[in-house]
Amino acid sequence: MTYSVSFANRAEKDLARLDRKNQQRIRDRSRDLEVNPYDPRVSAPLTAKGGLRKSRVGGWRMIFTVDNETRLVYVLTIERRGQVYNRL
Repeated sequence: MTYSVSFANRAEKDLARLDRKNQQRIRDRSRDLEVNPYDPRVSAPLTAKGGLRKSRVGGWRMIFTVDNETRLVYVLTIERRGQVYNRL
């Protein structure tokens, strides 16, 4: 059974400002998250923030939550590696 991926408004804006190559990489990773958001090759939990997970896409990080009841992966933000953890 697969999950569905939804982007918050902030994440959609973050995605829109990326170049086409990185946009495609983020979309590809979203498809990976649909299959299994808990796969350690695709994501890892954030230790300081309970319930949040991260996915590394080159120099970018996708921060998201997973709702197992509704089978939804909700992407909160997409930021550069050095900036994303300061904004959470």
